[in-house]
Amino acid sequence: MTRTKQKIETDFFRQLDRFTFSVRKRVSTVYAGNRPSTRSGHGIDTIGFREYDQSDELKDIDWKAYARTEKLYVRQFEEEKTLTTHILLDSSKSMDYPGYGISKFEYAAMLAAGYAYMVTKYNDRFAISTFGEDVDIRKPRRGKKNLLRTIDHLSELELTGGTSIAESVAKYSREIKSRSLVILISDFLEEPEAVESAVYRLSDHDLILIQVLDPTEKKLPLEGNSKLIDLETGEEIRTYVSEKFRENYLEKLDDHSARIRKACLKVGAEFYTFTTDTPIFDAFYHTIRRRRR
Repeated sequence: MTRTKQKIETDFFRQLDRFTFSVRKRVSTVYAGNRPSTRSGHGIDTIGFREYDQSDELKDIDWKAYARTEKLYVRQFEEEKTLTTHILLDSSKSMDYPGYGISKFEYAAMLAAGYAYMVTKYNDRFAISTFGEDVDIRKPRRGKKNLLRTIDHLSELELTGGTSIAESVAKYSREIKSRSLVILISDFLEEPEAVESAVYRLSDHDLILIQVLDPTEKKLPLEGNSKLIDLETGEEIRTYVSEKFRENYLEKLDDHSARIRKACLKVGAEFYTFTTDTPIFDAFYHTIRRRRR
């Protein structure tokens, strides 16, 4: 069954306020001295200019530079560090599971919205882009209005098609202008080589991978003659689920996740797995607690 509207709860945002500092601490520690600010201000030393981007605000344009060059530039400052957060959210049909209760996509979208909410606390830029067979690229912007518009967009999103994570990340990576925080959220039920390719391509960034699974995918509570349906292709598979079958399935799933985790460890990325019955606040607590330094 295809959902006509995604249910994305935001009540947990208030619980995240206490963790904003730990995220900010991580940002200031990792990026201090490495990245110039992209924002303008007063009483801060200017270290240069860069060309205006559509995501910049008009008030940040240096009009004197425009008068001299007839090109739009914004000033860069030495002391005010900002962080752009890019969140890539899997919107393929496999995320529309199960057909009742909370789906993998709804849970993943709440994670994405929660991270974006924390980013807005310091008026840093973020984008939540979705991908399946292709990627819908959203430009990073600031503010709670941007967050609310993004949540509305995700709530109306129709999940279709398969997943091409390697191709989507390859296309999206060209849009990242500087070292950033990148959060990739998916069930990662794709060939491990494709996921590894995405990890290595994003390895220059502060990278987090979050795998979202339904509890039934972790336990396979089936027995006897069963009909399985591939949500992305519609293919039906009839099989007999024995205890041995279940053991083999769970072993392959663990091996798949372990391979992704190994790729993340190689590049210094973080990898987490949550099932949709994990309270959303608990998932955030686990990831944020691990990132405190």
